[in-house]
Amino acid sequence: MPNLKLNETPLRTSRNYNINNIKLENVSIPEQIGKFKNVSITGTKYTNNITTANLTYGLSQELETQVKEKTNQKIKVELKGSENVQIDFKFDKQNLNLIDNIEIIAEENSKEATIIIKYESDENIESYHNGILNVIAKANSKLNIILVNLINTNSNNFISIQNTLEENAKVEYWIIDFGGKNSITNYYSNLIGNSSKNNINTIYLGKEEQLFDLNYIAHLRGEKTNVNIEVEGALTDKAKKNFKGTIDFKKGAKKAVRK
Repeated sequence: MPNLKLNETPLRTSRNYNINNIKLENVSIPEQIGKFKNVSITGTKYTNNITTANLTYGLSQELETQVKEKTNQKIKVELKGSENVQIDFKFDKQNLNLIDNIEIIAEENSKEATIIIKYESDENIESYHNGILNVIAKANSKLNIILVNLINTNSNNFISIQNTLEENAKVEYWIIDFGGKNSITNYYSNLIGNSSKNNINTIYLGKEEQLFDLNYIAHLRGEKTNVNIEVEGALTDKAKKNFKGTIDFKKGAKKAVRK
């Protein structure tokens, strides 16, 4: 594929700024996916009974369709207490292509739970990851999510994250983004419930010719909703990073705040 256009911003700016989307050249999207068996899940029971969410934004229609049609790992986790859950994906020569569809549901009044999702790879392979992470935080739930990207710099990492927060729900993310030749993230949070809160803490570290493109979008709909986005990192060699943040206060978001 000669050109892949991803991560469209919801509000357009002048083309001169080159931030409306990211265009990647000569990125191969695998047609034959095969199985991905090198996954470990600890800390809770899970199912694969998932109906793939329709993304409000996402990276692109093409990548969303690939997840819907060719997923080789479906994981649904329902949390009712203060569980500590870890999901580890390891790329190797027998597990090169991962199309994952993960759904996390924090049930109403559930206590604070923590989920770690980690991607890592052997050094001497070229792997491909395209995933959707869909999080639903029901009323009065508390949830921590730690997302770790440690794949090598020969590989491509594409992930679309979508969150729905109901009344008085709190979701906190720590995103550690170190891996991938191209690591492209679309993050969307829909704060529909009054007094819901979403914190996003991201750390990136780039080297060689890595490219990070981060597009974070939040819709504040409920009263007294709160979103806080912090992105920090460092680049060496010829590495590049693009960050785009959109916080949209919708009708009814009285006393909503951003930081």
